[in-house]
Amino acid sequence: MAKSIDYGNLMHDAMRRLIRKVLAGVKADGLPGDHHFFITFDTMHPDVEIADWLSDRYPEEMTIVVQHWFDNLEVGPEGFAITLNFGDSPEPLFIPYDAIRTFVDPSVEFGLRFETQESDVEELDEDEISHDLAEYEAPTEGDSSSPKENSAHEAEIVSLDKFRK
Repeated sequence: MAKSIDYGNLMHDAMRRLIRKVLAGVKADGLPGDHHFFITFDTMHPDVEIADWLSDRYPEEMTIVVQHWFDNLEVGPEGFAITLNFGDSPEPLFIPYDAIRTFVDPSVEFGLRFETQESDVEELDEDEISHDLAEYEAPTEGDSSSPKENSAHEAEIVSLDKFRK
């Protein structure tokens, strides 16, 4: 029997199931209203599948935007596949859920952050959350590359570490 309940991993599993359910809904019905997603993931994760030129350009992490143009969204138990447009060049991607570092929907001020190592974990205050979100910019039509400017929308990132003792 376990000596303690691992709430952190249980919450991460629940958050990944939430992302899977949201993406399955988008696959079935499209993006409703103004919803769109910024998804940051670890490009070095062994199961991530992206073009070599993308992994060269983003050797550690990459933020994709699911908004105006995307195709071939497939949602599976371990991850999702999607084709996005990078400078008028469609590129297929496969992203395992456990490679996701952040999932943000600025249209409703919703965000999730996955902490990867306890040694790297730090508590986020409101200024840090705002600073992190200031990197995101609403993409232009047909652009799915990594946004890095200011955003008109801010979202609250949920950090599980605030609840750990």
